[in-house]
Amino acid sequence: MSETKKNNLLKLVLSAMFLALGLVLPFLTGQIKEIGNMLLPMHIPVMLCGLVCGSQYGLLVGAITPILRSSLFGMPVMFPSALGMAFELATYGFVIGYLFSHAKWKCIKSLYRCLLMAMVCGRVVWGIVQCFLLGLGDNGFTLSMFLSSAILKAVPGIILQLVLIPAVMLILGKTHLVHFKSGKCKTQR
Repeated sequence: MSETKKNNLLKLVLSAMFLALGLVLPFLTGQIKEIGNMLLPMHIPVMLCGLVCGSQYGLLVGAITPILRSSLFGMPVMFPSALGMAFELATYGFVIGYLFSHAKWKCIKSLYRCLLMAMVCGRVVWGIVQCFLLGLGDNGFTLSMFLSSAILKAVPGIILQLVLIPAVMLILGKTHLVHFKSGKCKTQR
């Protein structure tokens, strides 16, 4: 088997693992709905998939995870939650994977830049999709709903992502599964 085929097979297997994690992790927090909504357990595997496997895989895993979880387990509710999350998570997976793969340095500083950009882009896309799904105005999606759901309620999950994702990437860098350094930002050879 050629090196390219081995690499693609590895990315496919890892993507399946990240998809499975996205389906299972919400069970750890889902017993109390408010905690699950705050910790955003599906976001972490999708972002890691984008970082480890690349933007295309991150996009696909992000789009599939909430729809499949809703279909299998009824949570999140398909309309509007799972549909909106599918666009949001697909954006996270694509943006973080694309930015990190094109980053000059594969270090913690670059990772945080990519992570923050992906978070902003994903939340903006989620807000736009919610506007289309629910409409705008008093009976639809409002700015206060966006600020509440995308930012205020998500603070614990955002903090968890900012701590956990770099920690996992540091571990994966030590195993040489990904090109990542904890020290000064230098070009990988």
